[in-house]
Amino acid sequence: MAVGLGPLPTLHPVPGFELGIASAGIKRPGRKDVVVMRCAEGSTVAGVFTLNAFCAAPVILAKKRVLGPVRYLLTNTGNANAGTGEPGLAAAAWTCAKLAELAGVDENAVLPFSTGVIGEPLPVEKIEAALPAALADLSEDNWAAAATGIMTTDTLPKGASRQFEHDGVTITVTGISKGAGMIKPNMATMLGYIATDAKVAQGVLQDLLRDAANKSFNRITIDGDTSTNDCCMLIATGKAGLPEITQASGPLFAALKQAVLDVSMELAQAIVRDGEGATKFVTVQVNGGATHQECLDVGYAVAHSPLIKTALFASDPNWGRILAAVGRAGVPKLDVSKIDVYLGEVCIASRGGRAASYTEDQGAAVMAREEIGIRIELGRGTCSETIWTTDLSHEYVKINAEYRT
Repeated sequence: MAVGLGPLPTLHPVPGFELGIASAGIKRPGRKDVVVMRCAEGSTVAGVFTLNAFCAAPVILAKKRVLGPVRYLLTNTGNANAGTGEPGLAAAAWTCAKLAELAGVDENAVLPFSTGVIGEPLPVEKIEAALPAALADLSEDNWAAAATGIMTTDTLPKGASRQFEHDGVTITVTGISKGAGMIKPNMATMLGYIATDAKVAQGVLQDLLRDAANKSFNRITIDGDTSTNDCCMLIATGKAGLPEITQASGPLFAALKQAVLDVSMELAQAIVRDGEGATKFVTVQVNGGATHQECLDVGYAVAHSPLIKTALFASDPNWGRILAAVGRAGVPKLDVSKIDVYLGEVCIASRGGRAASYTEDQGAAVMAREEIGIRIELGRGTCSETIWTTDLSHEYVKINAEYRT
């Protein structure tokens, strides 16, 4: 059950970026599981990719090709093409070549993306058979259908869109993402695609995406697992008719940066809200750190703790588990007498122990909510970080126990 995640919002078309969806039946007959995206000629493309050493074959290929002229993105679900060695690389390249042949472009202008079961050969013939239908379906209005087409264990499609004006011209930023399990990105999300009609130099676009990912997709976790297939792409088609953004400064860049961050944040939080088996959406805020890294270390220690996550599922205000996680986060010379911990608006621990004003009824009332905040004041400095996570339910275990059946 997705927590606070409803139907897709309005996803504004991005001039110069088209999406087409078709069925290859990779994992289930009739399932629309192949998505082709076409970038207008002259578009710039940026990408961030998983740091998992066992990165999937499509990730290896996409990383090599992203700096060149990119015209098409090819995504399949149902098969990750990861842990497949040289045959997997050959399969990814083969599907790109087949799409390039049909589209009349160089095969290096096609980037592959895959998501699904790890360690199984990519069914290239099925994907090839679906390509003509996906190309025939290309449309700037197909964002919602594509958001559904890239899903795996997601229960709902995920999308976000923003528009702003500059010198009387409307600029659009629209994106979609997928992900519900194996979520602890170390670059971006499982799969994410964001496009804008602004014209942006590639280097500026890459820095913009990296910054947005670090503040959004790199601040979420469901189960602490970094996927082999994580990719997030940012495409700038340049069709808005404004001058090219060549520097990370000025009002146009600032407005675009905010729009990209807003879309990234909404997509990242949607992944958490749709976490496998999730019944709670949890914000872990760590303030007063000496460094940003120690804030992250504390935040992830709390967000990854199975004891805390199961207590969240049970709506049990077992605040001692939070203190234990903070204490083992590895922060050097941590003075527990300076730490305050809040559950929602309720102070549960202060000066190394239970807060004098705290009652179990107060904690239980907060834990009964679907959306819960855990705030930790370290009292060591001025740095802060925020992480979003979920509880850990029976359903999460069931989904992942039965994933391949």
